[in-house]
Amino acid sequence: MWLTTARRQQRLPTLGRLTIGSTSITPCSFGIDGVALKWFQSYLTGRTQHVRRGTDRSATVQLIYRVPQGSVLGPILFVIHTADVVSVIEQHGLSPHLYADDTEIYGSCPPSGVSYLVQDISGCVEAVGDWMSSNRLQLNGDKTEFMWLTTAQRQQRLPTLGLTTGSTSITPRKTPVTSEFTLMPTLRCEHVQRTVSCCFATLRQLRTIRCSVPLPVFQLLVVALVLSQLDYCNSLLINLPASLIQHLQSVQNAAARLIFNMRRSEHITNALISLHWLRVPERIIFKVAMLTFRALHGTAPPYMTSQFTRVADMPNRRRLRSVSSNQLDVPSFRLPTVGSRAFPIAGAKVWNSLPDYVTSAPSLSTFQRYLKTHLFHCCYNTL
Repeated sequence: MWLTTARRQQRLPTLGRLTIGSTSITPCSFGIDGVALKWFQSYLTGRTQHVRRGTDRSATVQLIYRVPQGSVLGPILFVIHTADVVSVIEQHGLSPHLYADDTEIYGSCPPSGVSYLVQDISGCVEAVGDWMSSNRLQLNGDKTEFMWLTTAQRQQRLPTLGLTTGSTSITPRKTPVTSEFTLMPTLRCEHVQRTVSCCFATLRQLRTIRCSVPLPVFQLLVVALVLSQLDYCNSLLINLPASLIQHLQSVQNAAARLIFNMRRSEHITNALISLHWLRVPERIIFKVAMLTFRALHGTAPPYMTSQFTRVADMPNRRRLRSVSSNQLDVPSFRLPTVGSRAFPIAGAKVWNSLPDYVTSAPSLSTFQRYLKTHLFHCCYNTL
């Protein structure tokens, strides 16, 4: 990545590519020049740092390579600084996903190509480490994890050895955590058990202050501390077995009973209606539908917006009656259990199940209001 003025842009190397170890990458230009570049220069130069503990203070050190900790521009500058690592990963035929300082590398292959995929990933991780070393960053080997994702039938056909990058050996993990979402190597979801345990622990703590705070305040605490955990990553729970979803529903029922100080034997439907809470299955559908709406209207990340195809845009279906609706094409899949949970398939099915007045909403806020009203009546069909 070259950050310079327009006049000095011509003085940069014209090779167009930069070689790091055995990897050649293309510099990434963000077009920062003029006054904007002077802002960055003024922000990054002349900075000092010291450590204070009580009345003791360390010597002042000039900051040459760093940005002020906790600064507003810090995350933006870090993203700009690490943007070229995407090219390093893609040149190995793998897919990157970056969030802050976390980098995830994805690759897929048939069972016969496992050994080649291992070589590609090992070379990619080594190249990323070389890139970081040349850019004053360090690859944390202790936090580097590796996992195979496959069905239970093919789990035995995978190699037991891990990756080797330099002098570091990375063994496959059984339960790595991605953004606090736990997924087993056999594509089984362990997130439900972990969420239920954490939510019930929070409810036990909230029970001790039930009589000490007003009811509206207590309800806000339950929503912020319990329902937020139920809703976190819940779009990944689409099409899970009803027995697993029922565990999450038991958490929501316990939360409602705690708010109204109800006994466990009392029916919970009226309490949920008065709180205007959707049940857990409908909350999952709500999240998937919201993500699908954003993907169709271009406000979602690019890797999500390219997942859907409208029936009206398919040449071989232009004579069908469904062309006049907002229906989406549902891709075919082979594995009924795992395939139905993929976002392009689950999102299209959820979208097609909604009424036209919901899918035709002109804005996200209107769609959200129509969607919740529709799901609320489907959830409590006695209304």
